[in-house]
Amino acid sequence: MTEDRKYGAIIIGGGHNGLVCAAFLARAGQSVLVVEAADQLGGAARNAEIAPGYTAPACAHILHLLHPRVRSKLKLRRHGLKLAARRLPTVALDPDGNHLTLGGGRIAGTVPEEDARSWRRLHKRLLRMAGALHPFLGRIPPRLGGESWQDRLTLARLGLSLRMLGKAEMRDFLRIVNMNAADLLDDELSDDRLKGALAFDAVLGTNFGPRSPGSVLTWLYRLAGEAKGGRSGLALPAGGMGAVTDALAASALDLGVDIRTGTPVRRIVVEDDRAAAVELESGNVLRTRAVVSSADPKTTFLDLVGPEHLDTGFLRRVRSIRTNGLAAKLNLALDELPDFPGLDRAALGGRLVIAPDIGYVERAFDHSKYGEYSAEPAIEITIPTVHDASLAPGGGHVLSAVVQYAPRDLKGGWEAHRDAFADHAVAAIARYAPGLAGRIVGRQLLTPADIERDFRIAGGHWHHGDLAVDQMLMLRPVPGWAQYGTPVAGLYLCGAGAHPGGGVMGAAGMNAAQRILAARKAGNAA
Repeated sequence: MTEDRKYGAIIIGGGHNGLVCAAFLARAGQSVLVVEAADQLGGAARNAEIAPGYTAPACAHILHLLHPRVRSKLKLRRHGLKLAARRLPTVALDPDGNHLTLGGGRIAGTVPEEDARSWRRLHKRLLRMAGALHPFLGRIPPRLGGESWQDRLTLARLGLSLRMLGKAEMRDFLRIVNMNAADLLDDELSDDRLKGALAFDAVLGTNFGPRSPGSVLTWLYRLAGEAKGGRSGLALPAGGMGAVTDALAASALDLGVDIRTGTPVRRIVVEDDRAAAVELESGNVLRTRAVVSSADPKTTFLDLVGPEHLDTGFLRRVRSIRTNGLAAKLNLALDELPDFPGLDRAALGGRLVIAPDIGYVERAFDHSKYGEYSAEPAIEITIPTVHDASLAPGGGHVLSAVVQYAPRDLKGGWEAHRDAFADHAVAAIARYAPGLAGRIVGRQLLTPADIERDFRIAGGHWHHGDLAVDQMLMLRPVPGWAQYGTPVAGLYLCGAGAHPGGGVMGAAGMNAAQRILAARKAGNAA
């Protein structure tokens, strides 16, 4: 059955980027519908109950890169977004209890004075370089070889931004941007704990190890949120990560967006080489001027559009997008606050990292090359209940951990190894928090295979594809189609598979809306 109403745009997926895109379109006067397959909005940025009364971040667990224009234009604070904690320090855990605490360019803990000075200098240098990239995140990327004035202006702005670094620093940027993080850190620092934690930052959520070429660029990308507009630094929303989604949904509804959950899409209807409607699993057909997919590119093109509507060259590039996830998510419900010797309660409210040296992280990565999970995984930990007691019953706590490396295609399959891996990850944390296992009253493990199934992300990669030199900026998702449009007229991308990639930043959704509105202003029916 075809519904009578025709929307200006239908957004497939109610994750944060889909909601951002919908809100910006509605803000410009467009009629917008969001259809979400799950019963809950938010995608990977939502809450999950892991035991009665215990609320944990389902996947994403730190708010870091949310774009300033998304915050301000969509009035997220007015719509309920509050921070339980901001500017979280990073604690580099040490097996002997000699932990380091990093806050910006400052270090607390026993470290050689030369390293403290070197890190201050390096941190400032990297922030200046990341700051040159930051404006590019919130803009539609230029088409390589494009002749339009917009493409040329964007490239000129990027060039000017880099040139404003100064001649010496611009040369330094060009020198290090394709380096691996390990070489850069070995050149600048000597303390293993410090280098290990920073190396992990460079590869978190990627298919890289610290010695992989290009890992400095992924690190700069991560720092870009801190460099400009990241006044809150690493932050924890009050009410959990789902509070971000709630605020975005409230903003979208306030702007007139229609939202339907529990509404999976069967296919994108293509008529006369144009996306004209979406067909739901129920059989209903919803007509629209534009279909905007926040699903990953592989799901969008291979499953929802179908190869019959795409040329073979484009299909080959889409199939070649590297999307195999390597990060698992572990949530623990605890009956009391875990004890990490050497850390007080305030320190436990920070971001805790198990990456004691560069070699440790590189060896953890090595296992994944052979379809194995890491014997000694690198882990990022938060305990959000230190700041927000509402997430657990009285006296209880939630521990949220990202565990690397856990390959999507595990040798022997995840069903056979799920419990062993979860035990393995808990044991790795317990080496720094004795007695942890005895405090667990519930646990949840999401492997990349689970992330693929539960969040409908091909390969279980939370960035919808590796952030690598050949899959970033004007090459994302594939060369020739980096401006949110697609070979199917009227079909756009607005998810993490498009520029600028993953992280709860909302920039892809915002940029896609700008692209659609610009096309309509120019008279191109979208």
